[in-house]
Amino acid sequence: MAYKIIGSTCSGCSACDPVCPNEAIREKSGVFIIDPAKCTECVGHFDTAQCVAVCPVDRCIVKA
Repeated sequence: MAYKIIGSTCSGCSACDPVCPNEAIREKSGVFIIDPAKCTECVGHFDTAQCVAVCPVDRCIVKA
């Protein structure tokens, strides 16, 4: 399972990008996307998904 960013709600703030331990997040056309092949939901690194924890927009990052 992986997370995904809802493009229509992403503010493009970039808070999620530097906290991803797998470098699964990148910017595309002003919003951020998560590569599902790289996303591990932070398992093995943290107890909670770091992108979700730092995102200032409610329900912008959801489980795919």
